[in-house]
Amino acid sequence: MPFQVSRKDAAAVTFALASLAWIPCSIAAGDPAVERGQYLFTAADCTSCHTDQKHKGAPLAGGPPLVTAFGVFFAPNITPDPNFGIGKWSEADFHRALRSGIGRDGTYLYPVFPYPSFTHLTDRDISDIYAYLKTLKPVAQASRASEIKPPFGWRFLLWFWRVLFFREGTLPSVPGRSAEWQRGRYLAEAVGHCQECHTPRNVLGALEESRAYSGNPTGPDRQDAPNITSDPSSAIATWSVEDVTQLLATGQTPDFDFVGAGMAQVVKGTSALSEADRHGIAVYVKSLPPIHTEKRPKKPGGPT
Repeated sequence: MPFQVSRKDAAAVTFALASLAWIPCSIAAGDPAVERGQYLFTAADCTSCHTDQKHKGAPLAGGPPLVTAFGVFFAPNITPDPNFGIGKWSEADFHRALRSGIGRDGTYLYPVFPYPSFTHLTDRDISDIYAYLKTLKPVAQASRASEIKPPFGWRFLLWFWRVLFFREGTLPSVPGRSAEWQRGRYLAEAVGHCQECHTPRNVLGALEESRAYSGNPTGPDRQDAPNITSDPSSAIATWSVEDVTQLLATGQTPDFDFVGAGMAQVVKGTSALSEADRHGIAVYVKSLPPIHTEKRPKKPGGPT
């Protein structure tokens, strides 16, 4: 998971963590479902995709450009605005989007929205996230249209993609594993959708499950997401469970650097988790089977 940068980025990470202050904790107080939804929503770091923070955009009113090999995508407005957001979405509509990757109007959603991971969320957690979103301030702002390269803009082609690569449903329990490991796996696979960055993709943009967590040199916005399996070639091969837990809390690596680039955004979410949940994720990550990868040259100006 770590995108390491120099120590000078510590101040930037601190500022990023402070940006969580916009979330209206007081609204959630007193409603257990909304509180749970806020916890999960924050852990998933949905804000960084759905808010154009660089240009001081309104929270969740539409995200910054996400550059991919298939075009430039813009995450939509997900505030409760009835015209431009999800104000008219029923809970069933929301559930279908996360579980099945199908929009309110029945169209297939592009997998740049990580529904292949969100499909593993439990029914209760999806409902709680929906309950939380409905408490937020509506923003009457139209979503930006994505700029998709032909022929990928033809949504009917997604039917074939889904047949080949999408498997709907929650995560089954793994026999012989501890409750902590199971919880960590759920948080990493479903809530945090860590594979979406750290697993390489094939030419059609689907995750290569046989190489899970072995790194992705062409990650979101062309960032190089490192190998985080247990192989000696991994960026975190020598780290302990406690080291990973600490990084998820503060963004600090064992050598006293701080994560940058996309991982700094992720830490904004994981820092809001309980210590037990961060430790569970760390236990799961450190259990990943080894996959060897060759060291890649550092991209100019990019993370390592």
